[in-house]
Amino acid sequence: MTSRWIFTTSRYTLLWGTLAVIIPMAAAVAMAASSSHGEKATHGQDDSTMDHQGMTGQFQHDMTVEGVKAEFQIMSLESMKMKDPDGATHHIMVKFINADSGEQLKEATGKIKVIAPSKKEVVVDLTDYSGTFASNVTFDEPGKYGVICLVKIDGKKPLYKFWYTHH
Repeated sequence: MTSRWIFTTSRYTLLWGTLAVIIPMAAAVAMAASSSHGEKATHGQDDSTMDHQGMTGQFQHDMTVEGVKAEFQIMSLESMKMKDPDGATHHIMVKFINADSGEQLKEATGKIKVIAPSKKEVVVDLTDYSGTFASNVTFDEPGKYGVICLVKIDGKKPLYKFWYTHH
């Protein structure tokens, strides 16, 4: 009876000890896999990083396509203390950088398409402000917006796509 009790107790101790080690490790792995704030994520050939909108009211998204890195910023015109005569609510800016040399590319033409959660689409031209390209758009409903940027730059036509969540 004593040896059977020792065997059973040892078995339960081993079982609970193993679970005590495995459960926290599994939780840590799951949390690390689901975390994406500021970390690099690979999407095919594109490298992208994302910094979601924080206390500053700015959203940043960087990605590289065809050797051209695009650094996007979306901010409310209200946070910039600006008003748009056409009623737009947000400002989208983008800088283009040669991914190999780090040199800012200042000659480009392009458009941005914004797709609202309701599937309403708006296409706007990018305006050149001394090498930083920008346009004003309206985010008038909460939800996830698709942002697509097509640009002709440095003999290439990279296409950038990402999601912006408006609250």
